[in-house]
Amino acid sequence: MNDIFITENFLLQNEAAVKLYHEYARDMPIIDYHCHLPPGQIAEDHRFDNLTQIWLDGDHYKWRAMRAAGLPERFCTGDASDWEKFQRWAETVPKTLRNPLYHWTHLELKRPLGISDRLLCPETAKSVWDETRECLGRDEFSCRGIMRQMNVVLVCTTDDPVDNLQHHAAIAADRSFGIQVLPAFRPDKGMVVESHEVFNAWVDKLAEAADIEVKDFETYMEAIRGRHDLFHAHGCRLSDHGLSTFYAEDYTDSEITTIFRRLRRGNEIGDDEILKFKSAMLYEFALLDHEKDWTQQYHFGALRNNNSRMFEAIGPDSGFDSIGDFEVARPLSRLFDRLDRQDRLARTILYNLNPAHNDLVATMIGNFQDGRTPGKMQFGSGWWFLDQKDGMEKQLESLSNQALLSQFVGMITDSRSFLSYTRHEYFRRILCNLLGVEIQQGLLPNDIELIGSMVRDICYNNAARYFGFELGAE
Repeated sequence: MNDIFITENFLLQNEAAVKLYHEYARDMPIIDYHCHLPPGQIAEDHRFDNLTQIWLDGDHYKWRAMRAAGLPERFCTGDASDWEKFQRWAETVPKTLRNPLYHWTHLELKRPLGISDRLLCPETAKSVWDETRECLGRDEFSCRGIMRQMNVVLVCTTDDPVDNLQHHAAIAADRSFGIQVLPAFRPDKGMVVESHEVFNAWVDKLAEAADIEVKDFETYMEAIRGRHDLFHAHGCRLSDHGLSTFYAEDYTDSEITTIFRRLRRGNEIGDDEILKFKSAMLYEFALLDHEKDWTQQYHFGALRNNNSRMFEAIGPDSGFDSIGDFEVARPLSRLFDRLDRQDRLARTILYNLNPAHNDLVATMIGNFQDGRTPGKMQFGSGWWFLDQKDGMEKQLESLSNQALLSQFVGMITDSRSFLSYTRHEYFRRILCNLLGVEIQQGLLPNDIELIGSMVRDICYNNAARYFGFELGAE
């Protein structure tokens, strides 16, 4: 088959980059330690009927592009048929030139779907639709089949503490499936106290899940700890927190007890009380993670639900979020310093959304490395609006300049799609090209084995060692 765009050496600009990618990076297994795949679909080995179901449903990146191209909402989140939605996406793709979506679209069509002899556009839409429908009907294109094809060895999904984890239990019990699928603890709703109605509804679910009567803050934390214990028993070794910014206000235990009591009584609380409660919860979650030797992840910097009209119409996570400009350094430093003083700071990965904070994060992690755990504090891979070529390169530059690239635990998909594993390929090509160009420029030694060993570590080995999963290093 003639590759007309995503060629064998896509993004690789010299011989050194080609050797690094093909001999050291390409075939390394994938540990996808942060994603949003539905565990139920893996448990039942779900099959998708067409590209819209596996590719467009829930994909707010594509929806944003389609809206910008002038397409009505019915073709994004509305009642148009699957074929109509795909047809309109195919019309949009040529308009995404220089947007990361153009690369991602054709990478995913090539792997695993096997289409690389044409570009997606209105003229090719029907042939791509028909060929991929045939592919998706085969065993190797079920959810599990795709994961096997892409050389995945472990994924961590993103799970609310109230989830019953039945799907994770079913997957773990299935000896026919060798890929580990572990939960990750995402307790965001446990500190969203801007609305007492929303918060109390979640606390009621927590109480039911933990089988504890939540009477006060003490029993609230007892219920959270119980769920934390259950997640650990199911193999969970990571937490994740989605934040606007960090919270590290001064507070007393009695203040938090009073704030919680007022919330449960249905009273609204003031802005200063909201900050105190969020600060207390971030600290308490961090203590739980340290006790169990977990890794804590923080995704921060998003300004969410900017379009209130569309939020009211179709809800959150629909493509109406953007980069925010919150204060980060001082509350982040205060939180970590408090934990570090008590020797209770867990392994930590920071993902920032505002690229202006790259060097801030890269220098901040250096303040709290402990001299015992290699790369204990991590500057996470380019996230959301930054998980594209320019964003990845800038993250790698800041990490290299201010910390140790050699200790980096590598890429994640952060995706709900089973076709997104090519983001690991994209990252690996970008990494190898960056290093290959610097070899050519004389900025790195022309020692392919030395540089290649670091590439393998970043692609897989570092993550295998860092998280404590039961996996062997390559």
